[in-house]
Formats: sequence, structure tokens, C-alpha cells
Amino acid sequence: MIQTSIQITPYLAEYIRGKLNCFGDEPLQIPDSLDLYHVVWTLMAKRQKNQSPIDTGNLTLALPDRRIGKDPTVYNYLSAHAAKIIDAEIRRMFNHELHSLMKDNETFGHEQSNLDVAYRMLCEYGITSIGADALLKNYYRYRENLRKRARRREYRRKGR
Repeated sequence: MIQTSIQITPYLAEYIRGKLNCFGDEPLQIPDSLDLYHVVWTLMAKRQKNQSPIDTGNLTLALPDRRIGKDPTVYNYLSAHAAKIIDAEIRRMFNHELHSLMKDNETFGHEQSNLDVAYRMLCEYGITSIGADALLKNYYRYRENLRKRARRREYRRKGR
């Protein structure tokens, strides 16, 4: 198993480790049923001669190994640009899950407060580097973008 490390946003690294049941420091093996697997596969590149063979970061990935295609012993490098793309993909997964939990809570009559739903998600995935208030603010921004009102026309008095 070939592995590499990348630097991403800390709470997203904790989220993906918790989601894939890898709470320790062992390399993260991404199942091929996730879109993230294919994103990593696409971004794998050859390591240049002037690049350090030692990678540092807060997320260690076990590189995908398929029967055909890129050999991970040769294509074992993820650039800083690739790390940003992977960060964006994990953020999309995180936001999708958070927003669907919050919308389900609203649909079923607010059985719990939104803050409790956010806190439950943090506990479920072992996320400690972000607070429930920040997740709640994220959801409220998302909800406001969905519910944008059309600009109201100006009312003027007639006769003046």
C-alpha cells in the first residue's frame, strides 16, 4: 500500500477520518464507491526529481490501486493544487451531509434544536477543531441563499 500525506482544513480531515472509521493515524483507505476515490485517482501524478520524497500533512491517504491504469509506485504525488481540489470535494461531502441533517430536522417539526443536530454531527465524527455554532452559521447562510427574496419595488406617494 503506497501512501501520501496532504494538508487540508483540520475539521475536514477529522470528518473524513470519522466518516470512514479511521480515527487513528493510519492511512485512510477510500472505498471506490465514493466520488473522492475517483478525484484522488485523477489527481495522482509522477513525483518530480526535485521534489522531496517525504510528504507532510494532516491527512494520510492510501493511494488507490487498480488493475489497469496508474501504478501507485510511480504516480504517488499529490500537489498543493490537488490538495485544494480534494479539500473542496471533502467540504462538499461535509456540507451535503450537514445540510441534509438540518433540513430533515426542519421537515419533521424541529424534534431537536438545530444546535443539537450540529453538536450531534460533531460528536458522531469526532470533530473537535470547529464548533457547533460555526456549523449552524454555515447552514443559515446556505438556507438564506436558497430563500433569496426578489428585490421589492420602491413605494412612492402619489401626488408629490
